[in-house]
Amino acid sequence: MSNAAAVIRQETFDAIVVGSGISGGWAAKELCEKGLKVLLLERGRDVKHGDYPTAMLDAWDFPGRTRGTAAAAGRQEKQGRTGYTTHPSSAHWFVDDVDHPYEEKKRFDWMRGYHVGGRSLLWGRQSYRFSDLDFEANAKEGVAVDWPIRYADIAPWYDHVERFAGISGQAEGLPQLPDGQFLPPMEMNVLEKHVKRSIASRLGGRVMTIGRAANLTRPHLGRGTCQYRNRCIRGCPYGAYFSSNASTLPAAFATGNLTLRPFSVATEVLYDAGRGRASGVRVVDTVSLEVIDYRARIVFLCASAVASTALLLNSVSERFPNGLGNDSGELGHNLMDHHFKVGATGLSDKFGDKYYKGQRPNGIYIPRFRNLDAASKQKDYVRGFGYQGSASRSDWTRPIKELNYFGAKLKADLIAPGPWRFGIGSWGECLPYHANKMVVNEKLRDKWGLPTVTFDCGWKENEMNMRKDMKQSAVEMLEAAGLKDVTPFDNVVESAPGNCIHEMGTARMGRDPKTSVLNGHNQVWDCPNVFVTDGSFMTSSACHNPSLGYMAFTARASAFAVEELKRGTL
Repeated sequence: MSNAAAVIRQETFDAIVVGSGISGGWAAKELCEKGLKVLLLERGRDVKHGDYPTAMLDAWDFPGRTRGTAAAAGRQEKQGRTGYTTHPSSAHWFVDDVDHPYEEKKRFDWMRGYHVGGRSLLWGRQSYRFSDLDFEANAKEGVAVDWPIRYADIAPWYDHVERFAGISGQAEGLPQLPDGQFLPPMEMNVLEKHVKRSIASRLGGRVMTIGRAANLTRPHLGRGTCQYRNRCIRGCPYGAYFSSNASTLPAAFATGNLTLRPFSVATEVLYDAGRGRASGVRVVDTVSLEVIDYRARIVFLCASAVASTALLLNSVSERFPNGLGNDSGELGHNLMDHHFKVGATGLSDKFGDKYYKGQRPNGIYIPRFRNLDAASKQKDYVRGFGYQGSASRSDWTRPIKELNYFGAKLKADLIAPGPWRFGIGSWGECLPYHANKMVVNEKLRDKWGLPTVTFDCGWKENEMNMRKDMKQSAVEMLEAAGLKDVTPFDNVVESAPGNCIHEMGTARMGRDPKTSVLNGHNQVWDCPNVFVTDGSFMTSSACHNPSLGYMAFTARASAFAVEELKRGTL
C-alpha cells in the first residue's frame, strides 16, 4: 500500500457487489433489475462472453499438446494439485501462485480464477438442492450451530434461480434430494441404465439418476443447447451452461444500472461508526495503484468463502478491532470442503455392440442413502455421501501403448471401441469444526501490500470413518451390477481440503450473534447493510455440490435488501 497514490473519492452507488462469480453475478442481476445502481468490483481482468481463447482448439493445436511448460507449472504449483486445472486448455483461467501466495499449516488446495465471471466459467455445473435433512442436522446432532432457516424458506428461491439458470435433470421424488424446475434430462448410456436397474433391484433404498446439471438440453433465454463437447472448463461460446458471463451479467447490463470495474482489488469495507453501517468499499486499482473509495447504501460480498472473509478480517476499525462483523470470534473458523476421490471402477463384458453420441458433460448421480432414518443409521459416523460417475468405452488412444504391431491390425484396433468401463467417486460431508480455519497473515503480503491467508484445516475421525463406507459401498454397487475386475480406490492424500473446490463456512449463518457472523438473511449481525452470499455463509456442507444454493441465497438476500432499503432500515 505504500506505493499507492492518495485516496480518491469517487461516485456513490446504491449497491456495491464484490466479486463477479456465481453469487456476485446473481447479486448484480437481482439488484439491477430491482432498480438499484450497482457497482460490480472484480479484482481480475475483464472477460466478455465469447472471449474463450481455447474453446475451439484441439489437443494438437497446443504447442505442448496436453502438457504445459515447466516454467508455467512452476508458477502454478498449487493450482495444479487438482490434476486438471492447469492443463494447457484451461491454465489461463487459474491464478499465478507466485503472484498470489498463501500458506498452509496442513495442505489446503485453494483454486482461484481472477477474472470477470470467476469460477462460474470453471465450475462442474452439478446443481442440487439442500433438504431439511441438511438444514436440521446440526440442531438434531448437537453439532456447531443451527441453521437459521429451513427448506421452506429457500425453496421458492431455488425455483427462481433454476428457471433462469436452466438446470437439466430428472425428478425422483426423494426427500433427501428435493426435485426442482428441470429442463429435460440428459440420457444415460446403455451401461449406466443397466447399473441403474441393478442397483434398484438388488440394493433397496439406493437410487441412480442422471446428474442435475446447469447444461442446457434445449435453447433457453437466448442461450444455445449443449453441443456435447465436454470442453466446459474452457468457456462455452454457445452459452450452453450457466455462467455469470453468459447469463446474469448480460441481464444486469440490459437494465442500464450496472457499472463493472475490473482490475479492482477490494481491500476494506469502510465502516461509519456514527451510523453503525458500512459506508462503502476501498479499492486498489491493480494497474494504476490508485486507492479509491466507493460509497454505497448496501454492500454484497461475493468474492468466495476465503476472499470475502479475508476482506472482513482486514476491515478493522475501533468498533471492529478483529474484523468487521467478528464479535463472535467465528470469522474465518468452521472452514469446510467435501472430501472425495474415493470410490471404485469396474469393467463390463456386455453391450459390445452399443456406443453413445458425443461427449456428454455430465454423469450419473447416486444420492445419499446413509443416516436418513433409523434403518440406515451408521454407528461410526454421522451425515452421508453421494456418488458421481459415468460409463464409457476407451477410445482410439488405447492401442497406442502397444506399438509393436503395424498395418491393418493396428488400423482395425484404432477404429474399434475399447471395453466398457464404469466408475463412481463419492462426495462426503465434512462437519463444521471450529478448529478448521483460515487466518490473515500479516507477515506474508501480496504485491499490493495486503495480508495473505494461512489455512489450518484437515479431515477428522468422522470423515475418515465415512471414507471406509464410501469405498466399500462403491464396490458393493458395482459388483451388484455384475461388473468385472472391480477395483476400489481411496486417494485421501490428494483429497486434501480445498481440492474439491467447495470451500465454505468461514462466516456462517446462525440464530445468535454470539455464535455466528450472519443472520438468516445473510446480513452481518452488527453491520446489517453488509450481506455475504458466497460460500462463506454456509452453516454445514451437506454432501453435494453447493453452488445452486449460493445462487438461491443470493437472490433471496437481494430481494430482502431492496425491501429493507425501501423501509429505510438500511
